[in-house]
Amino acid sequence: MRDEPDSTVNGPQAAPPGPPTTPDGHHIIVNGRRWRASDPSIPDALRAELVAELMRARREVRTRGDAVRPCVQDAKVALGERGDPWWQQTPDGRRGRLASTMRTLLRHRDGSTICPSDAARVVGGQDWRGLMDTAREVAGELVARGEVRVQQKGVDVDLATVRGPIRLAAGPSLGR
Repeated sequence: MRDEPDSTVNGPQAAPPGPPTTPDGHHIIVNGRRWRASDPSIPDALRAELVAELMRARREVRTRGDAVRPCVQDAKVALGERGDPWWQQTPDGRRGRLASTMRTLLRHRDGSTICPSDAARVVGGQDWRGLMDTAREVAGELVARGEVRVQQKGVDVDLATVRGPIRLAAGPSLGR
């Protein structure tokens, strides 16, 4: 039997450090170039989904070309790496980021629904509850474009008349 390091004695292994950042944390430095950093307030589980979808879309660009580029764009905007800077969002930029987040999460979950609060948590950080009305409005805009369906208890409902918790499902026009 081989001796294994005991993490209870030595502590957990430190993750390798990421790329260097600017002092304000807004950008990472890669090969001497500044790139906008992802929004650090995104909850880890949602960040993992967004990154996984970004990587999937980037792989598909090689085979499907420009048809998949909107998926890459949505994921980058959702992560805060494109669009309005995450540290100084405008109301329109916030709405765009909510829409991108909803589309990206729905693509990633591939048939499963999302809660509008998932998108609000990505965009709003700890203040996500204040974005819930806006998230529902943005969902309504996506419904009008056929990108999203609104459901309650697994049944499609009208967002204008529904009361209570809702879920968002991919609509017929949501590209993958």
